Amino acid sequence: MPSVAFHTLGCKVNHYETEAIWQLFKESGYERTDFEQASDVYVINTCTVTNTGDKKSRQVIRRAIRKNPDAVICVTGCYAQTSPAEIMAIPGVDIVVGTQDRVKMLDYIEQFKNERQPINGVGNIMKARVYEELEVPAFTDRTRASLKIQEGCNNFCTFCIIPWARGLMRSRDPEDVIKQAQQLVNAGYKEIVLTGIHTGGYGEDMKDYNLAMLLKALDERVIGLKRIRISSIEASQITDEVIDVLNNSEKVVRHLHIPLQSGSDTVLKRMRRKYTMEFFAERLNRLREALPGLAVTSDVIVGFPGETEEEFLETYNFIKENGFSELHVFPYSKRTGTPAARMDDQVEEEVKNERVHRLISLSDQLAKEYASQFEDEVLEVIPEEEFKADGSKGMYVGYTDNYLKVVFPATEEMIGEIVKVKIIKAGYPYNEGQFVRVLDQHEWVKDEKVKLSS
Repeated sequence: MPSVAFHTLGCKVNHYETEAIWQLFKESGYERTDFEQASDVYVINTCTVTNTGDKKSRQVIRRAIRKNPDAVICVTGCYAQTSPAEIMAIPGVDIVVGTQDRVKMLDYIEQFKNERQPINGVGNIMKARVYEELEVPAFTDRTRASLKIQEGCNNFCTFCIIPWARGLMRSRDPEDVIKQAQQLVNAGYKEIVLTGIHTGGYGEDMKDYNLAMLLKALDERVIGLKRIRISSIEASQITDEVIDVLNNSEKVVRHLHIPLQSGSDTVLKRMRRKYTMEFFAERLNRLREALPGLAVTSDVIVGFPGETEEEFLETYNFIKENGFSELHVFPYSKRTGTPAARMDDQVEEEVKNERVHRLISLSDQLAKEYASQFEDEVLEVIPEEEFKADGSKGMYVGYTDNYLKVVFPATEEMIGEIVKVKIIKAGYPYNEGQFVRVLDQHEWVKDEKVKLSS
């Protein structure tokens, strides 16, 4: 039985796609081995979001070649798409496939074994107009399933290389999304995370169909699904129709990740982002009316070219006033090939780092404030794995619908189930909980009936 080993760099979409590529290998009779072991084939799924992503990708490729010089080395993903020649130049790389035509990988392997000539299978991604269907009926990780609903992005923000790596917006057929969601629920998943390169843009390339309609269809048609989480949505995509669906849905969770990037209108303009702070704040208010207790997490880039102390303070104050529940803070890093990398007034590293630290400590404070609202409340948690951080036994960790990380006493059997947990001590990065009970099928039905009639 031939063996294949995978290494994935970068985002959730890459992790999803690695699982999809593994399905193809599995169907062709391969067994999966650990990347650190000898394998017949190595697949490296690369990232190119920063220059460091490229560098890390090259290091992993070289590591695979050293492990087994006779193995077939396949490189795929975003870095493969944008810089195939750079990758082909690494001695020992056999096959390069970009961010489409992944289904051809197995044919390329056979071709390579016969001809022993390196293969560059990277096409022009900007010409891709159709979503490439890659099914994942189950994941190696058994608690939260990702479901990819779209590919590509039309935004061309000045700091971002991704449209060049992923192409333009292409949405997955809604019937395929629903079919796969049902497959995942049948495989035992209670929560599905909708993911993509520009997830909230789903349907923008379709006639008479949009994200709100997809959410509604998932809500109504997928039997046994308990939670729908949207991995990320832009403020401009939070339409009144989306808010309406969130308001009426029992399944879409009280947590949205809405990338801010900057809280200053002048910086947003230089970034070529499509909203103002006034608009963003108005959307947040509308969302919180529809979903009391909503957790809003966000991404922020600090030290974008030309960012002044005043502009940084605008960002700081906006975040503080609008009570985000957690931030991912990134110092701006030059991405070769993007307009922002060529801008004057690049901010000095020390200034960037100092601002990053200020925002991270604000984020920690906001996260604690958000969590403290839920002390003594009973919330639903899906345990994901045993908690080993402090050496304690029998403690498990999982997430509530509103994305609080909770550690509480549980058992192996509870992993992936929905359990009721009382938050006894709020904190950050995690809250301490007390197990109440496991929800069974009857209660779900009862709970839903009560909610429906109220």
